[in-house]
Amino acid sequence: MNTSAHDKPRNYIVITSIYPPTEAVKCFAERKDWQLVVAGDTKTPGNWQYPGVVYLSPDDQRQMNLPLVDGLPWKSYARKMAGYAYAIRNGAQLIADTDDDNIPYEDWAQQIEFSNKFDMLQCSGFVNLYQYFTKEHVWPRGFPLNRILDRTMPDVQPADNSTAHNIGIWQFLADEDPDVDAIYRLTNNKTVYFQKRAPLVLLPGTCSPFNSQNTFFRSETFPLLYLPAFVNFRFTDILRGLVAQPILWAAGYRLGFGHATVIQKRNPHDYLNDFESEIPCYLYPEHIVDLVSNVVSPEQTISVNMVAAYTALHQDNIVTENELRLLNSWLELFNK
Repeated sequence: MNTSAHDKPRNYIVITSIYPPTEAVKCFAERKDWQLVVAGDTKTPGNWQYPGVVYLSPDDQRQMNLPLVDGLPWKSYARKMAGYAYAIRNGAQLIADTDDDNIPYEDWAQQIEFSNKFDMLQCSGFVNLYQYFTKEHVWPRGFPLNRILDRTMPDVQPADNSTAHNIGIWQFLADEDPDVDAIYRLTNNKTVYFQKRAPLVLLPGTCSPFNSQNTFFRSETFPLLYLPAFVNFRFTDILRGLVAQPILWAAGYRLGFGHATVIQKRNPHDYLNDFESEIPCYLYPEHIVDLVSNVVSPEQTISVNMVAAYTALHQDNIVTENELRLLNSWLELFNK
């Protein structure tokens, strides 16, 4: 294990990669006050290393002696959870979730406030957040397919009219090749550069997909980092985000969105394969949010509500029993 880390960091960046150190990895490794952790997989080069990076090789992960890590499938994006577990075990207070093809801008992580007044959006159901940052007709991966042509935009409620919000999770955007679905890429595929504007906070009942590209979790919401490991690759972080939102509301937290602070130089993809993997993203978002909303309670902890949510998803055949077992292993990290 390469452990050339900063002394007792509180802020961690977590990536999984099967490539030699990319430009994004090199840029994140240079960020002061942040410790980059890269979780390898069986396809990652055996000699992977980079100064200042904690690299968790497959052997390192096996030696972590965690049921969670032992239960993760190989050749899976969910190997990222080994990196989350490392950060949590080492006292992380903030975890930035990103990928090896997202290159940070200078202002990356400079506008994160977890308690303040922010501009707000409120509606019943899903809102296309991208519309507030660009005039291009583009939508995030995981946005309900039946709403793609709906250009309705709820009015922004100014920050001055609000009390301070407790933000549980921040999602910042990505320029050039943002997180869009295969339908967009197969039918348009125009590059997008988002406008800078004040952050937006979604009030309870207002939903938007969020991903794992440029996302920040505070320690109180670390259980919500759980990446479903036994669903389609292109569905895993979207499902995570759909489950997270009703649980955030119940816990008194909000989801916030900010302008692009990375530029994505996307790794090669087969768009038809992506389309096939994304089918649950098109079919289930509204149903999942309704399902989870009906089983979570403000009287329960985030962890208890997560078990209730995934149990309901299992009963509805959206996830398998393997997912429940792995979730329980993940939640053991927070019971000590």
